[in-house]
Amino acid sequence: MNIDNHNRSQDSGRRSESLLLYVLLEKFIIYYMRFREWATRVILIFLMLATLILAIFMGGARKLHNQTIASTSAATTWNQYLPTQLKSSVTTQQKKRNLVPSPVKIHKINPIYTTTIAFAKYRPNFAQAKVDPSNYGDRYTADVNGVPFNHQPIIVLHETTNSTSSAINFFQTPHDDESVQASYHAIITLEGQVIYLVPPEKRAFGAGNSVFKGANGVETVQTNPNLPPSVNNFAYHVSLETPPDAWGKSDIKEHSGYTEAQYNSLAWLIAQSQVSDDRITTHEAVDVGNGKVDPLSFDFDKFFHKLHSFRQLETINNAKM
Repeated sequence: MNIDNHNRSQDSGRRSESLLLYVLLEKFIIYYMRFREWATRVILIFLMLATLILAIFMGGARKLHNQTIASTSAATTWNQYLPTQLKSSVTTQQKKRNLVPSPVKIHKINPIYTTTIAFAKYRPNFAQAKVDPSNYGDRYTADVNGVPFNHQPIIVLHETTNSTSSAINFFQTPHDDESVQASYHAIITLEGQVIYLVPPEKRAFGAGNSVFKGANGVETVQTNPNLPPSVNNFAYHVSLETPPDAWGKSDIKEHSGYTEAQYNSLAWLIAQSQVSDDRITTHEAVDVGNGKVDPLSFDFDKFFHKLHSFRQLETINNAKM
């Protein structure tokens, strides 16, 4: 009798354990299903957020691409002014065209400037100084009315009217007033050091109301509705440091002139460009009604003699059958 009671107790204990395991398993399954449902919702929310962020990013990139600032090819054109050490890496994609070969021999003449041995032997010191963003801007491919243009570059020569450090300090100072914003692309000190300021692919504010009169007629562009047209959008502005005897003097017609080192470094800088002699001008020549006279006492004969010793025009004939 005691044995039967003992067996019944064991069977009852086993049933209780089985029931407990069943209950625990059932609860585990319920919690697992709830967790899986929650995890699925979290994953879906994450995917929706990722899609939204990607859409916003692509929209911003597309908007930036569609802005009417100078194209990459234009940036390449302006980078020609900098020496190799300071050039930014810019590449342009050229579309291949399927042209039907002509049975007639075609002579294509490409005149280009190449530097000389004298250029290679001359090596000025150079440095860089940052300019406040308020004092320069982008180069545009259309004017304020949306009319596209494609002017060839010009080089405008200036003088600082004071020391180099004074000019740089002004360019590094933020200016909210658009009428006083100013900058150059480069300054050449009395010692001949070349100081790069505004990147050549950007628009330095070197001239106010201004026009360039050359073989193509009158050239000027209005890119700001609040300011008169100017040459800034297609100009590279280089300034020579004024000699100390003329610092701060605005009522003089001449001064002691520029150093030999300044002429050498100016010629060295411009020799690296493909800007022709007839598109090298002065602030005085492009100015309209503001009484600009710089650079005073500039010796063009000396400059061009040095420039021609640093670069020469070569004509390359490419013949195609």
